[in-house]
Amino acid sequence: MGIEAYIVLAIALLAVVLFTTEWLSIDLVALLIVVLLVGSGVISAEEGVAGFSNPATITVAFMFVLSEAILRTGALQSLGVQLSPRIRKNPILGMVLLLLFIGIISAFVNNTPVVAVLIPVIIQMAHSTGQAPSKMLIPLSYASIFGGTCSLIGTSTNILVSGIAEDNGVAGFSMFQMTPLGLVFLGTGLLYFVLIGRKLLPQNRKDSLKEEFEMREYLTEIVLREGADSIGKKIMDTALVKELEMDIIEIRRRGAQFSLPAGDMRLKKGDILKVRCDVHKLKQLKDRVSVDVNTGISISDDSFQSKDSTLVEMVITSNSEFEGKSLQEMDFRRRYRGVPLAIRHREEVLHEDLHRVKLKAGDVILAEVKKHFVEQLKKIESNPDSPFIILSEDAFIDFNKKRFAVVGGVIAAVVTLATLNVVPIMMGTLAGTVLLVVLGHMSMKDVYDAINWKIVFLLAGALSMGVAMNNSGLAQAAADFTISQLGVFGPVAIISGLYLLTMLLTEVMSNNATAALIAPIAIAIAAQLDLSPIPFLMAVTFAASASLLTPIGYQTNTMVYSAGQYRFTDFFRVGALLSLVFWILATLLIPVFYPF
Repeated sequence: MGIEAYIVLAIALLAVVLFTTEWLSIDLVALLIVVLLVGSGVISAEEGVAGFSNPATITVAFMFVLSEAILRTGALQSLGVQLSPRIRKNPILGMVLLLLFIGIISAFVNNTPVVAVLIPVIIQMAHSTGQAPSKMLIPLSYASIFGGTCSLIGTSTNILVSGIAEDNGVAGFSMFQMTPLGLVFLGTGLLYFVLIGRKLLPQNRKDSLKEEFEMREYLTEIVLREGADSIGKKIMDTALVKELEMDIIEIRRRGAQFSLPAGDMRLKKGDILKVRCDVHKLKQLKDRVSVDVNTGISISDDSFQSKDSTLVEMVITSNSEFEGKSLQEMDFRRRYRGVPLAIRHREEVLHEDLHRVKLKAGDVILAEVKKHFVEQLKKIESNPDSPFIILSEDAFIDFNKKRFAVVGGVIAAVVTLATLNVVPIMMGTLAGTVLLVVLGHMSMKDVYDAINWKIVFLLAGALSMGVAMNNSGLAQAAADFTISQLGVFGPVAIISGLYLLTMLLTEVMSNNATAALIAPIAIAIAAQLDLSPIPFLMAVTFAASASLLTPIGYQTNTMVYSAGQYRFTDFFRVGALLSLVFWILATLLIPVFYPF
């Protein structure tokens, strides 16, 4: 390998580390890749930014708009709710119908927003049928992954690999070229959950939010005694807030009740404060701050609930403005009229320094919010760029049949015209978006908001990495090494090796980034062996989406991670055998469906 190949290898390894550790956001890493590749002279400036105008990037961007349009019709929520009686009557049949429904939808609608919309539906469905949400949320994520492999537009990874193929002079994938193996994966996944998977799912069921968020030692009432230093002072200036970092949720004063009081409200003698704080720390300092402590409060008791406020659980979405920021930076209390009580951050529940915790996608915030503001939260949640999903409140959208007919017709037309090669998929999605705006079903602001710009930047950066791997000779060197190690066993063994490598790598970094790294190698291997590149690319495409072993390898897994109160190991326990089965199926069936 020449010096340029070593430079690209070093940048690729840096990208793997950054994607895996999440030190930087994926879109920033993608832009960093472009800067480093252009700065090192491996690719030109024009090649560095060419990914932004690549048909694959544009197609993915406008597919987000079409997906958002169909979600706004309320069709998914309506169909999901209608399945509840079937699940209650026959849990196994109900699960099959649910997963089949999710899989079919995910074949044509981007699976990340599908899962975002269905998480609260599935949780309420679980509660109404007497099941734990943890029995249904991993299947929700996995079914969306299975369905995403059933068509070209099922997930951005499929479109990305097809785009990389076209950039290398190989015919891209047709609309339903992936469907045969995709249906095998979907059917196998359904059968797996019926026979085995549902028994491996944890029973993470809590009786109350108090138990779920371990609030016993962090919620209490205090009474201001005679001589308390806080009397007469504004809340924000008191030692209670400054030293004990206390959040005052409610003040009761001579029969009056003040929910989520403003920071400039002055405290008076005899005020009864409902607060969130470290109760142990408060007990140690109660004499110094002159308060009496009552720890007998339970947030599940009617006496604790306020007539003016209510509890909500808010899941941070994968494209949220909350990601990487703290509640303090987001000005949470003022913007959302709520006090954070706890944060479920991956497997742990946090109670300390809540306003300074750096949030990640999938984190769940338990907050007490003024009741009159809940409707406003629902409106925020209904926006395509909503930073959160509400779990504790009914946030369903009414099914709009007329709008569904129009949007469904547009998407069907896009798919049909692309399948018949009448209109390229890129132009179809662009035309479909324009038509929806002209018909008044979307505004241009809605279009901008619907696009997941992180994915757009990631795709652009990933495509530039593919160009660099080819320009530098790194792809060819990797292909030579793979052939030297596995070539003696034949092309089927190479496909099996590519699938396994891609599957393992996608568990710790972005599936799109993984596909962009391995796809050029797959094309180089096919050229070296003088075989069709399609079977090798299919191995990469299917494996990049088969992220079943960890909650961080795929966005939908991350979103259900905290919402289902899962442990990291739950994903491995449920997904390990299925991943092995998929690997075997891919090894055996790819050469059958996609001959060399």
